[in-house]
Amino acid sequence: MNIENLIKELSSSVCIGNIKKASDIAKKELSKYAKVRDFGTLGVIGEINKGATRTLMLDAHIDEVGFVVTSVMDDGFLKVSNVGGIDSRILPALPVTVHGKKDVSAVFVSTPPHLSKGEDKVKDVEDIFLDTGLDEKVSDFVSVGDFVTFSSKTQNLSGTRLSGKSLDDRSAVACLIELASRIYDKELPFNVIFSLAEFEELGTRGAKTASFELDCDEAIAIDVSFADAPDVPATKCGKLGKGGMIGVSPVLNRRITGALINCAEKNDTPYQLEVCGGTTGTDADSISIAKSGVPCGLISIPLRNMHTPTEVIDLKDIESICDILEAYILSGGGIVD
Repeated sequence: MNIENLIKELSSSVCIGNIKKASDIAKKELSKYAKVRDFGTLGVIGEINKGATRTLMLDAHIDEVGFVVTSVMDDGFLKVSNVGGIDSRILPALPVTVHGKKDVSAVFVSTPPHLSKGEDKVKDVEDIFLDTGLDEKVSDFVSVGDFVTFSSKTQNLSGTRLSGKSLDDRSAVACLIELASRIYDKELPFNVIFSLAEFEELGTRGAKTASFELDCDEAIAIDVSFADAPDVPATKCGKLGKGGMIGVSPVLNRRITGALINCAEKNDTPYQLEVCGGTTGTDADSISIAKSGVPCGLISIPLRNMHTPTEVIDLKDIESICDILEAYILSGGGIVD
């Protein structure tokens, strides 16, 4: 499979609220290598069952941040509220798509500095208007409760880097599908379950319910984390192109973390460490306390411009994570009875 093309296809699709286009794509691709089913309204589950006595759950969330329409005005303007964490500083003049009775293009209003009266306070999302250009026709196509997503095309940057929307966490979803293509026909010490969870951006809801139902012996979450940039603290970020970021945290299982590190070092696979003093802010936090507790690890893709339409990743980091996870699975994992 071509992981770059899959990332682009997933990134340009939508998975928010009741719109499941990205999930449908992921389900179709994953079904080539695993037995797949919908998990209610909370995601997609794929299973490679080898009749083993132990089961490993691999999690990546497929939902994205966006907005929901809260008010429709006769002059073609809308107001919205955010779905997930969004920095309102990026919004003025930003193009979006309103998913109403049909998809409607719109832009966040940007007041020219000539007319701003010197005001420089950042507005809340709820205080910024959306312009659809529909005038009196707007109510024919858009209703309160319709979802809104960023409009951006995934593009290649220099070398192996990509930029686009919802690479958090569609790049990890593509990583797991690539991993499934590598292991589905091999003899495995685990049954492997792939959980493509929804609603991570709204409190890790999909992972909470999936990990409760699946009752696995151990789990690893694959997410994104902050990548280096000129204006961010180097101590809080990974570096693009230097490998997956293996999480170290009190909520993560130390044997799994150690096994991931060992797999990377044994195979000369580049990796980085991400130290979290408390919780990780990912699905791993919920998975680790499902039922009586699931030993859980975390590995993340370095990503710039998080929760924007121009997130940036490096394909070399995804290859690193696939290599580490494949070695982890084939070596028997980190929890030994």
